[in-house]
Amino acid sequence: MNASHLVRSVGALALAFATSIAFPATAQSQPISPDQSAFWSKLVSLCGARFEGESVLPRDPGDSFAGKKLVATLATCGESEIRVPFAVGEDRSRTWLITRTPNGLQLKHDHRHADGTPDKITMYGGLARAGGSADQQAFAADAHTAKLIPEAATNVWTLTLFPDGQSLTYYLERNDKPRFKAVLKRVK
Repeated sequence: MNASHLVRSVGALALAFATSIAFPATAQSQPISPDQSAFWSKLVSLCGARFEGESVLPRDPGDSFAGKKLVATLATCGESEIRVPFAVGEDRSRTWLITRTPNGLQLKHDHRHADGTPDKITMYGGLARAGGSADQQAFAADAHTAKLIPEAATNVWTLTLFPDGQSLTYYLERNDKPRFKAVLKRVK
């Protein structure tokens, strides 16, 4: 073994070791599947797109989202994070964060006050479940969510991008029952 080969081998081992420390494997580890990668690519291809619509579930006129225009904009698309501000009427406190992690795609809900400080209830969400597609991914509540919002421990958020890229739905189930659904159409 020559010195150059030895240096490359030691360098590769050092990189592997550093990666294993920075991103330790867990029993829940699931690398990004081809379907998650395809979904990610579809989101990135829509970067800058704006979707508008309304909530269709619940049908309760007293619901805080009822009658308000909902707007989701794929605002920034980086190598590992897509930021989607989600406005409910004049309330612009919400942003969906879709992130590529060593364990798969992750959806988090970032809630901020008008001054930019984090809300007390923020950064809840979870990892994409197995069985998604290039058009749809379902994200199950993680341990952080269960601790932060105990009643949301069974939440599953589903994002669906229609094949033509002209519609987006955001759907929430809790305890295997429908809780919220927004239907949004592309306007930009």
